[in-house]
Amino acid sequence: MEHPLIEEPLTGHITAAKPILAILTIEDDIQLFRGNRSNFADLVLTGQELGFVVYVVTVKQLKLNKTQIAGFTFNSGTQSWHTGLFPLPDIVYNRVPMREDELQPAVRKKIDACLRHPTIRLFNPYFFNKWTLFEWLSLSKSTKPFVPTTRRLMTQIGLKRMLKRHPYLYLKPVSGKAGKGIMSVRLLPEKQRPYRLKLQIKRRSRTYRCKSFSRLWFRIRRQSSGEAYIAQQGIELATAEERQFDLRALIQKNGRGQWDITGIGARVAGTTSITTHVPRGGMIEDPEKLLTGTFGLEQARRLMVAVRNAALMIARQIERGSGCELGEMSMDLGVDKLGGIWFFEANSKPMKFDEPHIRKKSLERLFQYSRYLLKPKPKRGGA
Repeated sequence: MEHPLIEEPLTGHITAAKPILAILTIEDDIQLFRGNRSNFADLVLTGQELGFVVYVVTVKQLKLNKTQIAGFTFNSGTQSWHTGLFPLPDIVYNRVPMREDELQPAVRKKIDACLRHPTIRLFNPYFFNKWTLFEWLSLSKSTKPFVPTTRRLMTQIGLKRMLKRHPYLYLKPVSGKAGKGIMSVRLLPEKQRPYRLKLQIKRRSRTYRCKSFSRLWFRIRRQSSGEAYIAQQGIELATAEERQFDLRALIQKNGRGQWDITGIGARVAGTTSITTHVPRGGMIEDPEKLLTGTFGLEQARRLMVAVRNAALMIARQIERGSGCELGEMSMDLGVDKLGGIWFFEANSKPMKFDEPHIRKKSLERLFQYSRYLLKPKPKRGGA
């Protein structure tokens, strides 16, 4: 449910005796600011409980040369948003909601200005790009084994060559989100129409059976509408009642500034879906329950430890590759039928986890890490 936004300003202005976190988004002509309002409200209220001043600010409002700036805060009593004047933030939490919004020159310019600012700390400056993620992970001997074979989808010949090597492929938009635009391809040489293309359409999938590779390529090009795609080796994931499942990990930095697992959930694919995303018909489940049902209790426990270790290793390598300060990411990981662990994607702006224990911990950890960022760093002794 959307919280109402009322333009009644707060009386006076808020003074700074506490750490200040601003949630950065962009303006909206109708709603005044964009983003997940219930998430923002949770952040404001959790921050207040933990001794922070928290407010929402748009790119236009965040004037870095001012000491007081306009923003929005949430009132739990009236369940509504109010405008007010706030001190310049110590921490900027980037929640610009859409990739295309973040690519606007004015938005990029403001984020870059925050990164250069002498007193402001901003983490997770940009959305991840799927292709770049796989490049970063392939650079490390530790993380490369978790990455399925991945190539840019550029030419008909390239796809044909990859399909011969891996007769099951996923095609994913480089800038995709929540399973949108994903396709799968299977080569079944014994069939009269050997190429099977599945398209994800809302909560269902549609299958095309193509007689020739050129016909398959035509369908793919039409569906991709000129958008940049990657082709990725398909993994035969473990199943529960004949439905594939994967794992969603939330990895955040803790109060000591170290990567830690906030929680791991599981998503089971919908009966007619090619992805496990909940908006595409996927179902939320307990990961240990699913793994125990498939592998037995002892192996399931070993797998959960291995998944946690893999997620932390991958998070560290992504941060190294990005060259940016990161504080959190969500990650999609798969366990195949033989118990192998695979990385599928990571998101620098995690959506709300539906599991209440993960959700609560994620909100608290964000402020624990913010407090860590504000601690003076110990000076290194001279030689």
